[in-house]
Amino acid sequence: MERAVILCDGYFGQNTGKTANGLVRCSKRYEIVGVIDRTKAGRDAGEVLDGTPKGIPILKDLREAVDRARPETLIIGVATFGGYIPKEFRPVIREAIEAGLSVVAGLHEYLGDDPEFSKLAADRGVRLVDVRRPRPIREAQQFSDRSRRLPCLRIPVLGTDGSIGKRTTALLLTDALNDAGVGTTFVATGQTGLLQGSPYGVALDSIKGDFMVGELEAEVVRAWEETKPRVLVVEGQGSVSHPAYVCGTRAILMASMPSGILMMHAPARKTRNFRRDVVAWPMPTVEEEIEWLEFFARGAKVFGLAINHENMTRDQVEATVREWEDRYELPAADPLWHGCGKFVERIKGML
Repeated sequence: MERAVILCDGYFGQNTGKTANGLVRCSKRYEIVGVIDRTKAGRDAGEVLDGTPKGIPILKDLREAVDRARPETLIIGVATFGGYIPKEFRPVIREAIEAGLSVVAGLHEYLGDDPEFSKLAADRGVRLVDVRRPRPIREAQQFSDRSRRLPCLRIPVLGTDGSIGKRTTALLLTDALNDAGVGTTFVATGQTGLLQGSPYGVALDSIKGDFMVGELEAEVVRAWEETKPRVLVVEGQGSVSHPAYVCGTRAILMASMPSGILMMHAPARKTRNFRRDVVAWPMPTVEEEIEWLEFFARGAKVFGLAINHENMTRDQVEATVREWEDRYELPAADPLWHGCGKFVERIKGML
């Protein structure tokens, strides 16, 4: 695998740094050899993220990263509102290209369209990779109602907000199902899942509206045709009740035609993870989100509730598990702390 260092200066371990967070937890496409974040330099990335060392050092700058980790590639590890390249990252990107490193990003603002970076990359003979760039319109697929006929379960992992753990949970669920002997394939819907190495999926929010459902549907069908799984797990995006990110969830529901839905919620989160200095939009209740999801899913039901333990103690999480299981009569668990065993058993019962 290609050796890569992640640029996440000032953001690692936060919601804005979710691309870096995801790559530290799981990467099948790149060998992650370091994270650049001067605010946490000297620590282990896994220890900062989940309390478990991963042998991935956090480094103070690119020079230290090049000297210590010998990367071939620099990955931009942030997901900014609007998908812009952070201005403070530009000198580091320039330095990386000049040092002969390829640069990979999953932002809406494409590296390859930047006159300065594209010229410098051409001069140095390095690659600029924009994983969020969609296919040309003439090659894009439109909705064809193909997923509904697939002879496998289709399980999207959806949630009540952005940056709430849908991708992480979907990957954990995929691994848990495979470990339990249930052949399962993951379909990515965002740039981080693709960067982590998923061979199936699209960066959904970069696709023009006419083609969002069709492009993802085509990947769901391709995943079935090439791997013949018993279960397809589809990564969620945004929230069906989120005013800024509604399109992703609606497209995923229509593209996957779900057999059942696993829903994520962060009980301690009070407002949506979106421009809180401008729009303090309240979080929905569990009941409200279930109602919205099941309305648009037209027959599929929420079969499990996954907890994001942000700003919660273990005792609070355990109390929430008991409360939700009693109130909703659905299995509940924190995927990072409890694993996905309860959800696997429920899915096995659906086969």
